[in-house]
Amino acid sequence: MNVKTQVKLFSCTQSMTLSNQIAKHFGQELGSVNIQRYNDGEFQPSFEESVRGSRVFIIGSTNPSSDNLMEMLLMLDAAKRSSARHITAVIPYFGWARQDRKDKPRVPIGAKLVAKLLESAGATRIITMDLHADQIQGFFEKPVDHLYASSIFVPYIKSLNIDNLTIASPDMGGSKRAYAYSKFLDADVVICYKQRSKGNVITHMELIGDVTGKNVILIDDMVDTAGTLTKAADLMIEKGAESVIAICTHALLSGDAYEKIEKSKLKKLITSDSIEIKNKSKKVEHLTCSKIFAEAMYNVHNNKSIDKLFIK
Repeated sequence: MNVKTQVKLFSCTQSMTLSNQIAKHFGQELGSVNIQRYNDGEFQPSFEESVRGSRVFIIGSTNPSSDNLMEMLLMLDAAKRSSARHITAVIPYFGWARQDRKDKPRVPIGAKLVAKLLESAGATRIITMDLHADQIQGFFEKPVDHLYASSIFVPYIKSLNIDNLTIASPDMGGSKRAYAYSKFLDADVVICYKQRSKGNVITHMELIGDVTGKNVILIDDMVDTAGTLTKAADLMIEKGAESVIAICTHALLSGDAYEKIEKSKLKKLITSDSIEIKNKSKKVEHLTCSKIFAEAMYNVHNNKSIDKLFIK
């Protein structure tokens, strides 16, 4: 007798708001998870329903603190030990991705380590969005569905009907992403060249290209301290740009990021909700990525292609 595999959706603590939206688009409720917490900070998640023989989707971004990654690993292990048939880690923001290579001696490749941890814990598939570096997909031996937030942001940009539009990358590493957006928006591209003394500390920035009289949209995969974005926006206004809007997929917004954004020449910052936003700012807006994740999960379960779901 051919019995269709049952689907179960579960959420890690840090992504509960997004997970509820994904579940709504998917068409079923989240499964119940109980987390027992000890006084020393240790915790133990448990599924409060059977997952035996099911296709399990566990949703959670792995941004620091490391508890977020640890919760995902524990839930994957619990699903594996509970005899789930398929276990998909749905990771809207793949944390530790900036450590994708050895950029100096005696440092780890953190992204590769995280990939191996996820697989060892029990993940049989990964669904994620806008990895910091595309080659991180190669760190996995399991299938990786890499979604692109451009499917959210490009229609939004078009709806703004911006004249004299120019797409900008805040650094050389993001130039491929900027050119991809420019192709769909029929816009020119400018690039910022920056030098750092260490992480999150920019010592010098130059602009490659002309932004005089242009309305600029800065494109990046993540915004952490907002130092690069705000410095780039201020530089472009100095060089004659009419306005600067930033679009960043993952809003880490750590430290004094909000203060920098408020004081900068940025008109506004648009992000996805891959990371739950706690603070509020008039300059920061959010677009949900819940629908593309729900559609990707649905198609994976029904053995359909996800190629048509996003703009590359």
